[in-house]
Amino acid sequence: MKHISFKNFVQNEASSGILLILAAIFAMIFQNGFLSEFYNSFLRINMGVVFGEFSLQKPLILWVNDGLMAVFFFLLGLELKREIVEGEMRNPAQIVLPIVGAAGGIVMPALVFYAFNHADAFALKGWAIPTATDTAFALGLIMILGKRVPASLKIFLVTLSIIDDVCAILIMAIFYSGHLSAVSFIVAGAATLGLLALNLAGVNKKACYVILGIILWVSVLKSGVHATLAGVVAAFFIPLKAKEGEGSMLKQIEHDLHGYVAFFVLPVFAFVNAGISLKGIGVEQIFHPVSLGVILGLFAGKQLGAFGFCFLAIKFKLAKLPKYCNLAQFYGLCLLTGIGFTMSLFINSLSYHDTYEFAYADKLAVLIASVISGATGYTVLYRAGRHRIMKCVE
Repeated sequence: MKHISFKNFVQNEASSGILLILAAIFAMIFQNGFLSEFYNSFLRINMGVVFGEFSLQKPLILWVNDGLMAVFFFLLGLELKREIVEGEMRNPAQIVLPIVGAAGGIVMPALVFYAFNHADAFALKGWAIPTATDTAFALGLIMILGKRVPASLKIFLVTLSIIDDVCAILIMAIFYSGHLSAVSFIVAGAATLGLLALNLAGVNKKACYVILGIILWVSVLKSGVHATLAGVVAAFFIPLKAKEGEGSMLKQIEHDLHGYVAFFVLPVFAFVNAGISLKGIGVEQIFHPVSLGVILGLFAGKQLGAFGFCFLAIKFKLAKLPKYCNLAQFYGLCLLTGIGFTMSLFINSLSYHDTYEFAYADKLAVLIASVISGATGYTVLYRAGRHRIMKCVE
């Protein structure tokens, strides 16, 4: 039975990070070159399914954000369940520091953004934009550093990112849901109960879970709650324990989806969302409160929150520094949490619905902050590990 080892997970995420960079570059070239009109028309091609009175039609960009990203969150849900049941998150002592770091990495960026935008109710909708971290990008940079970064720091980052993603899911469910539909909620509830019944009955047929999962996704999409949450809910009902003579369904699906998500879903998402028009963006837009809130929230807020909260937890002996690393390396890792990129762009789309209100400087701010955080984090980790190259403990 194949499963995702920690080493394979990191390698997939790192390779995906490189593809994400290329996808973002191509998106910027398309948006700001002679293919701009084609790029924008392509993203807004209306696609859908009509069956009698039932209709589900959306522009291509929303099929990516609501559909493909639901697969991404489904994979996150599978990883989360596995980690809780038999992984790093099974032992409470091992997750104290990542929990503290994730909490600081959410609270401080949100406060920074609020400080700049508290007087503007519409702008304040984007308070969660700088709270997210793009794990693929961060791990990509860490893999380039090789043995200069101990394996314990990589494990810490992966665990922190899982907790960070859970918080992002809760934030979306609570703060970024639209008008709620009672009928859709009833259908979603019935689909969820169906998944629970399959799990309790020990059903090991993927098709049964897929059918109910699709019904759950459509009903959640129609309910007013963001459809990606359906992926997380469905994942928790996929059986983890293997029957005698059979492999674990959860681990098999996780193994099958990892490459698809890393090398297709996330790069496609980056391509359709990172195409930011630079026309009309000047110094005034860059120094707009929303842009400053995002840039400083990601770059300053993330590192202050993650490192500051963790430092206090270590100082008061509530947690321990990851093995084989020093404070300088740990600080460098905390700098990398400021790489928001795909997750921040995703929350940005939920906050402002791709409006031209800020001349897309809000999206550009995400890229600027991600580049600065990545460059400074890489530099600190490189210098901190220059005289202390260690053998990674896999």
